[in-house]
Amino acid sequence: MTLTLPPPRLSRRTFLAGAFGIGAAGLLPAWAQSGSTGLQTLSGEDIRLAIGHSAFTVGGRTGHAITINGTLPAPLIRLREGQNVRLHVTNHLDEDSSIHWHGLILPFQMDGVPGVSFPGIRPGETFTYEFPVRQSGTYWYHSHSGLQEQQGHYGPLVIDPAGADPVAFDREHVLVLSDWSFLHPHQIMARLRQQAGYFNRRRMTLTGPASDRMPAADREMFAQMRMDPTDILDVNGTTYTYLINGHGPTENWTGLFAPGERVRLRIINASAMSIFNFRIPGLEMQVVGADGQNVRPVPVDELQIATAETYDVLVTPRDDRAYTIVAEAMDRSGMGRATLAPRLGMAAAVPPLRERPILTMRDMGMGGMDHGAHANHGAAAAASEGASMSHDMRDSANAPGVRLGPGVDMIAPMPQDRTGEPGLGLADAGHRVLTYRDLVALSPHPDRRPPARTVEIHLTGNMERFMWSFDGVRMSEGAEPIRFARNERVRLKLVNDSMMAHPIHLHGHFFELVNGSGGPHPLKHTVNVLPGALVRLDLTADAPGDWAFHCHLLYHMHAGMMRVVTVRPLDGDAA
Repeated sequence: MTLTLPPPRLSRRTFLAGAFGIGAAGLLPAWAQSGSTGLQTLSGEDIRLAIGHSAFTVGGRTGHAITINGTLPAPLIRLREGQNVRLHVTNHLDEDSSIHWHGLILPFQMDGVPGVSFPGIRPGETFTYEFPVRQSGTYWYHSHSGLQEQQGHYGPLVIDPAGADPVAFDREHVLVLSDWSFLHPHQIMARLRQQAGYFNRRRMTLTGPASDRMPAADREMFAQMRMDPTDILDVNGTTYTYLINGHGPTENWTGLFAPGERVRLRIINASAMSIFNFRIPGLEMQVVGADGQNVRPVPVDELQIATAETYDVLVTPRDDRAYTIVAEAMDRSGMGRATLAPRLGMAAAVPPLRERPILTMRDMGMGGMDHGAHANHGAAAAASEGASMSHDMRDSANAPGVRLGPGVDMIAPMPQDRTGEPGLGLADAGHRVLTYRDLVALSPHPDRRPPARTVEIHLTGNMERFMWSFDGVRMSEGAEPIRFARNERVRLKLVNDSMMAHPIHLHGHFFELVNGSGGPHPLKHTVNVLPGALVRLDLTADAPGDWAFHCHLLYHMHAGMMRVVTVRPLDGDAA
């Protein structure tokens, strides 16, 4: 991967970059600036960041990127728990921009969501984020303006603990997984709206391979729903190149180790739309952190990492040889690839893409999917069908509070807890795969109160029309905020009424994932809700302010799958 100077047609941008101190040196890849295979690192109490235009080259092609300090991904910001930090962010774009500090606990005015917690950063202006650092772990940062995140506006953030780190390691590497397209994100969005399955080029056929075969009843059910069981990722390897630390799969980003070292890998899924299956053939991984929070070590051979999640793993390569790092897209349409090796220039065999997964009724959390009775069926016929389908009429009894209409094409009548499953396509992997139920916090949450109430939220959509929402209401339709009293203890029950997995992220808080593990519930800020599944989250609403709550698949959020969570009273308000 290289970042090159823009061609002549971008001369105005070149001038702006030079005028604001982002010259040719700033357009080098981050690893080249640091003189190693790591990322350029910024630290201290005053950090300056410049959002601007750059050209980005991968796989022999060059396109336009939005970068921070001229690098893709943006520089690694390294902080320490207990310090104060001021981050001065200057916007050199010709449009508003922003930075959201993903997973950080901070005052809501510093959270970086335009229209929710601050106005945004106008062209030519500088905004200073200032806050105390109250946590440690692996996090990241990205734009919350328009679709800039897809264009390269993201970077890693690591916070070292104030005291001893419970994870012992000899060396570490930060791995930023992402997806890149030479199509402008507005073009991607337009194509999804015109034809939601536009990028799904590997549909099932009656005469296809054995993997295409499914029970006739299931095939008929999918046909009635006018949905394809291979439509797993809206945007995939048809247009994406999958990157690891800004390098494409042929460019062999390399992290070094000495045989016998304990190597900590901080894995960040900074993609716009991609869920990855992560593995290192020949190396066992010990999962020691999830979303920046320490967990009891879990030995695995593979894990599925949803968009916006982070995992910390330990590996101990003992042989003097290279190992391939594989970040395979969940639908197996492509992969990111990198290398762990004792020396630069080494490489290991790259495994082929595995057979693509096929959605089944089991993946929907049941043996069938209830869409209510078809409009021209009688009530008796509907009852006899059991799990009948319709795009015209739905039974709202299964989803109280959901606004039914053209934006809701299905309701899951029997959603199931799927936290014990490894993720789509991995049930038959043949080796140990992480599940949410494997995650146990190192220590219990300090708030041991039982939830005082339950709030049920449905993840809704119309796949054919590419409409996404919570409870059938899109953000643009004046969705009411979700209101919590300050310090209220509440259980969130998320129900996925769609055929797609949704990584759901709550700003400003961690929630306890109620996963039935038998130990202290793990703390997370993002949870992947599988199709037809329900997930229970226990939340202490201890952060006053207004916070974004959304699906972290960028185009789903942009289409309307977002709400505001408001926690009151604010500091200084009357109780």
